[in-house]
Amino acid sequence: MIVFDKLWEAMEKKGISTYQLREKCGIDSKTIRRLKANENIETKTLNKLCAALNCKLEDIAEYVKD
Repeated sequence: MIVFDKLWEAMEKKGISTYQLREKCGIDSKTIRRLKANENIETKTLNKLCAALNCKLEDIAEYVKD
């Protein structure tokens, strides 16, 4: 299972809110909900997140064995 716990930590460190992700990065509220629930998201969303946070994929997501 892919989990996004690191995303929330990275956002806090960089002072980026979910509002900023929605308004400035074009990530809709449904996608934010999916991220919080560790549900499937599109790779283009991962790209947007990495660009917005200026980070690598492993900085915002990790694989945890079910």
